[in-house]
Amino acid sequence: MARKPYRAVADVDPDALAAFRAGMRRRYSDEQILDALRASAERLGRSPTMKEFAADPEAGMHPQTVIEHFGTWNAAKRAAGLMPRRFATREELVDRLRHLGEELGRTPTAHDIRERRGTMPSASLYWHTFGSLSTALREAGFDVAVGEERLERALQQGAALARRLGRLPKFGDWQDARRGDGTMLTEWQVYRLFDARRGAWATFQYLVRERLLDEGLRVDADGTVDAYAAASAASRDRQNSRSPGARTAGSGSGST
Repeated sequence: MARKPYRAVADVDPDALAAFRAGMRRRYSDEQILDALRASAERLGRSPTMKEFAADPEAGMHPQTVIEHFGTWNAAKRAAGLMPRRFATREELVDRLRHLGEELGRTPTAHDIRERRGTMPSASLYWHTFGSLSTALREAGFDVAVGEERLERALQQGAALARRLGRLPKFGDWQDARRGDGTMLTEWQVYRLFDARRGAWATFQYLVRERLLDEGLRVDADGTVDAYAAASAASRDRQNSRSPGARTAGSGSGST
C-alpha cells in the first residue's frame, strides 16, 4: 500500500515548483554545463563518469545539475561530444568512425583512436563490439585492405597467446602454440606482414603490447603481462571459444 505524501509535500503548488526548478536551472546555461563536462574530460584524459565528475574539484557543479538540464547523464555527454563509456550503440560507434575519417581525410587507425581519449570510444570497445577494428571500419564504409585484416587477426592471436603465457610471445612460443592450434597463422605469415625485415618480430611484439594495453592489462618493460589480469582474460578467451556462437575451427584461416 502506497504511503500518503506528507502534508507539506502534498500542499506544494506544482506550477510554483516548476517555476522554482526552472529558475534554479538558469544558474547555468546549457553551454556552461557542456564546457564543464569537456573540461573535466580534458583533466581526466577520458569521458567522466558521474562519480568522477562529482569528485572533480574544478567541475563547479553537481552531476544532478547536469541531469536536470539534459534529462540523463549520457545525453549530456553526447551533447558535449563525449562518448558514454559503456552505453554506446553500434550505430554511434560507426558514426564516430565516419566523423573521425572525415576529420583525418583517411581511414582511421587504432593509434588515431587512442590519441582522442575522451572524445572517441576506446579501440578495445570497437574490438569487443565488432570482433575487430577492421570489421568496424568496413561497416563505417572504409576500404580495408586484406593485408590489414591479416594483421588484425595476427594481433588478436598474439594477444590471446600473451595472455596465456603471461608475457609477450617469442618466435619459438608461436611455433609451439601453432602445433596445438592449426587455425593460427604460421610464424612466417606473421613475419612476412612486416616484409621479413630485421626486427620484424620485435615490431609484432610491440603491436601486441599496444593491444594488451588497450584492453587494460599492464605490460612491463621486459614483456611480462600482469599475471592476475592475464589469467582472467585468458579464462574469458576459453569461455568464448566454447560458446555456441564461437567461430568454428579453421574458419577464415585461408591464405591470400
